[in-house]
Order: sequence, then C-alpha cells, then structure tokens
Amino acid sequence: MKKFVNQPDAYVDEMLQGLVLAHPQAFRQLGDGGRVIARATGAIPGKVGIVTGGGSGHLPVFLGYVGDGLLDACAVGNVFAGPRLDDCQAAVRAADGGAGVLQLYGNYGGDRMNFDMCEEFLREEGLQVESVRVADDVASAEPDQADKRRGVAGMVFAFKIAGARAAAGGSLAQVRDAARKAAQACRSIGVAFTPCVIPESGQPSFTIADDLIEFGMGIHGEPGLWRGAVKSADALADEMFDRIAPELALSRGQRVAVLVNSLGATPGEELYILYRRLAQRLADLGVTPVAPLVGRYATSMEMTGASLTLMPLDAELEALLRAPAECPFWSVRG
Repeated sequence: MKKFVNQPDAYVDEMLQGLVLAHPQAFRQLGDGGRVIARATGAIPGKVGIVTGGGSGHLPVFLGYVGDGLLDACAVGNVFAGPRLDDCQAAVRAADGGAGVLQLYGNYGGDRMNFDMCEEFLREEGLQVESVRVADDVASAEPDQADKRRGVAGMVFAFKIAGARAAAGGSLAQVRDAARKAAQACRSIGVAFTPCVIPESGQPSFTIADDLIEFGMGIHGEPGLWRGAVKSADALADEMFDRIAPELALSRGQRVAVLVNSLGATPGEELYILYRRLAQRLADLGVTPVAPLVGRYATSMEMTGASLTLMPLDAELEALLRAPAECPFWSVRG
C-alpha cells in the first residue's frame, strides 16, 4: 500500500484535522469524535439547514460541499462506511438555525438506517427534519426499480440546488421539494480502469486485469454492467451517454447540466476528451449544456475512471444551479 499514511486506523481523523487546519475560514469540527464537519460560522438563523453524510474517500463528496449556498454540516464515516447515528444527530443540530433541517444523502443501506433513525429521534425532540435520498446510478437497478439505485455524483447537483433554495429563503418544504426535483432529474454512470486501495484494510476495492475495464461499477467498487477490453474515449463516452439519455427523453431545445467527473486518478486532460465527445452528442440532439462541470467532484480515492451525470433543466433548476455558492472545492459566481 503506497499512500501518505501514518496509522491506517487514524487515516480519517488525521485527514479531518488537516482539512480544518487548511480551511479554518470554512470548516469546524464537532461531535464527540470530531466526525462532524460544519460551517465555521455556525448555523444561519432563520435559514433551512442542509445536512449530508457518508463514508470518507470521496472528496469533495461529502464534507467538501459544506459552504455558502450549499451544505451546512456533514457526518463523516470511515472510508466507504456510513457515519454513526450520533454523528448524524450532531450534524443536524449543528445545522439547525430554527427553520428546520433537510437530510440529503446517497441511497446506501447504512446511511439510510442511521439517517432514518436520526430523523425519528430528533422529530421526537421537536426539531423539524425532512429527508431526501439521491439515487442516480443507472447501472445499479432498472428504471422500474429506481428507488434501489445508488447515489453517486448526482449528489453534487442535488446539494447545489437545495443549497441555493435554502439560501434564497425557502421553507423546509420548498428546500425538500427542490432537492427531490434535482435528485429525480439526475442520471449517472461510471467506468473504471483500476480500483483504489482502502487504507484500513490495505486491500483494493475490486480486482481487475490490466487490459480490462469495468463499465457501470459503483464508487465503492460494486460490480458494473460488463467487464471487457479497453475501448476508445469516444466509444466509452457514447456508451455512457446512450445508457443515460433514453431515461431523460432529451429533445431539441432542451437545456441540461453536465458533470464529467474524475473518480480520483483520471487527469483533467482525459476528462476534456470525454467532454468533447459528449458535447458533440448533445449538439447532434439540439440540446444545450449549461455551466458544465469537468473535474474531481465525487471521487473514489485513487480509482482511475470517470463518471457522467446529466440533469435536464427547467427555469427553476437552472436559476438555482447558477446561484452563487462557495466552498473550498467549488465556487459559483452567479
């Protein structure tokens, strides 16, 4: 295992310490074990708070999107492991400015269980809490079982849309509905060339021969749709697009948000090669990409690969997507 690591079981805690030391203007650590990252300035009175949570190893998801016009707090788990119930509750309390809190997180078993219990317990205490799950990975279930899909890079768009609605003064119900609208609009799929190594175990997230790729794998190394020989960038971009587009019913004149995301090790140059082909495909359909994102937005440590996310836009979603936001990993100037 070739990593910058001291003790594997201290990996996450030392990372969090470094993160807060590097960005003290943005983040502070809370929780009895320091596993909650919240806005440095605290909850905003009168604004709906937005909380997420999930395993480490995916920077900037999840904790990296705490910031203005985005999230208010995040509960942090071990690498590829969901956060503890106590940390979920601490994150919600840290985000509560008196107008209620939205829990916005990926559709994974451990996350569901703990955030569901968190919502139940805190509602009993009198807090206003709502929840939205993101389930955008088209490779993980068929359309008629969309509620079983994994949440992947589409969470980035959901965070942005919900954060903008909250920053504009939306009620808890309005923020929840905006987050749900974004989550339901997103579709994503990925392809990987190599796995990552999980520090606590020293083992790769999956194994694959050097001359093969995994199409449709999950960000934790979950099995994909097929494993086979490496294809050209254009061929892979086409297949990703063709897996997603039929579910979106894209038509001439449509506007769409696009995210071409590195899963960790893939360099920006290769992402732009993919985006070049995807822009051609959208142009052929008469569809306009809006504020495209190309870079590392939802990773799987040092996994080599990329994912594509598309979110068709209406006037409401586009306005919220373009609204100002600021965190150490992403800025939107409006």
